[in-house]
Amino acid sequence: MSNTLNGADAMVRMLEAHGVRHIFGLCGDTSLPLYDSLLKLDHGITHILTRDERSATYMADAYARVTGRPGVCEGPSGGGATYILPGLIEASESSYAVLGITSDVSVASYGKYPLTEVDQQAMMRPLTKWNTVIRRADHIPRMVRAAFRAMVTSRPGAAHIGLPYDIQYDPVDSADLWADPALQTFPAYPAAPAPGAVEAALEAILSAKSPLIVCGGGVVIAGAMEELARLATRLDIPVATSISGQGSLAETHPNAVGVVGSNGGTDETWAAMEAADLVVFMGCRAGSTTTARWEAPRPGARIVHFDSDPMVIGANYPTEVGVVADLQLALAEINRLLDQRPETRADFGGAAQVTEIRRCKFDRFRALAESDDAPIRPERVIATLQRVLPEDAVILSDPGTSCPYFSAYYQLPQAGRHFITNRAHGALGYALPAALGAWYGRPDAKVVALMGDGSFGFSCGELETICRARADITYIVFSNASFGWIKASQKADKGARYYNVDFSRSDQAAIAAAFGVKSWRVEDPARLESVLREALAHDGPTLVDIVTQPLEEAAAPVRRWMG
Repeated sequence: MSNTLNGADAMVRMLEAHGVRHIFGLCGDTSLPLYDSLLKLDHGITHILTRDERSATYMADAYARVTGRPGVCEGPSGGGATYILPGLIEASESSYAVLGITSDVSVASYGKYPLTEVDQQAMMRPLTKWNTVIRRADHIPRMVRAAFRAMVTSRPGAAHIGLPYDIQYDPVDSADLWADPALQTFPAYPAAPAPGAVEAALEAILSAKSPLIVCGGGVVIAGAMEELARLATRLDIPVATSISGQGSLAETHPNAVGVVGSNGGTDETWAAMEAADLVVFMGCRAGSTTTARWEAPRPGARIVHFDSDPMVIGANYPTEVGVVADLQLALAEINRLLDQRPETRADFGGAAQVTEIRRCKFDRFRALAESDDAPIRPERVIATLQRVLPEDAVILSDPGTSCPYFSAYYQLPQAGRHFITNRAHGALGYALPAALGAWYGRPDAKVVALMGDGSFGFSCGELETICRARADITYIVFSNASFGWIKASQKADKGARYYNVDFSRSDQAAIAAAFGVKSWRVEDPARLESVLREALAHDGPTLVDIVTQPLEEAAAPVRRWMG
């Protein structure tokens, strides 16, 4: 056997060596050698052909979120490379490891105005954690190793590799095709806290009168849910989350406050944020949504901040104690310290606070959720989903109409990544394709994707991909014939001066049925639960198009429409 492979073969072998099992992507002329290598080599990788490169990246993003392994997507040069951008910046800002591979025009033709030439390295630089365009085939193995090392260590993020057409044919020494097995999952090589940092944080927490923990996505990414539950229970401390932090604690846990902030927070959870004399941010950047544009914590509140990224500590609030570390290691250290100090007693009354918060919040919610009004209230949809979905379901939502209602009122019964939404940049059209990535990553779970009809229009072409994969996914569309978030913003901020936010009402069920999806359209609230149960029981892709109350007329759990 020859000791050399071509560059495309080497790329496939390096992905295989890093444990890649699925690639989402779209064919193009500059990708011909790569596709030929994927066809002829025995590698154990499944390639999923998508209908849009943006969708491929969203699929890779959701796949990474549910598996803890890097998601991989690919696309061709020129326009294909530009379409991959939205998913890479979402993954990077959300701290998930996604590798985007874009084939490119030949190195030999750079500067000669070849069709689809674009400076991929310059284009991807500000949007990724690590980025390169490879110019020599023998650089492929070490560049792939560098990309994976960057993606999965410290704060995870996205990486980009440009793969020019001509170097895909050039030789690569097979002796250089190796990988570090520790880089197959993230976060890899987790960093322990500095000596004394956790002790200082614990002393600060114990000295407070009414502390509140606020968790971001970092808790779930680090797999620190059990350690968090131990801490919350033993100190009886209330635990709130950002939208991305949902799943840090089962939302049925006695100490789980729920989501706080301007999107998905309610008056009751916001009161808990305002009342805290010490806020402990855990894996949370304390950004504009979680703090309602920094309205709370209020000036003078003490801050303790745990995060794997030192850049976020002290970025928005003076911080009394900062702990830069992997969250699982840091929380395990807090619990170890408390184990060594059995005389330490703290009872912050978190469970009692949460009981009252839930009573007030859900009394008001049930009054709306039980309404027989038509168009159907979004609250009724969420209450029905709470009754019909299995506990281990994976639910995705676009950041529009469905997201604040779900985040405020659906109580996730299990900790872990069971709810996914693209909160970093909030692009519409995410949930429909991302659901397929989640399904490939967790095929034994029921996957459900929520979206508005505006979002549906962004990516409904991927329903063909869903049907081709025979994916058991249920899609739920909140149909109100407008870009509802912006229309509600125009009502709140512009005196209901509506301009160019409405579009023609479409029959999403009929559109989905044309692709081969079993579909229903629901306008009568009395039919909602039976239809949802039928859709969830069906073996294959389903869609339920629900005509819902316009967002600008609803009692949405949104404190600020502008993020």
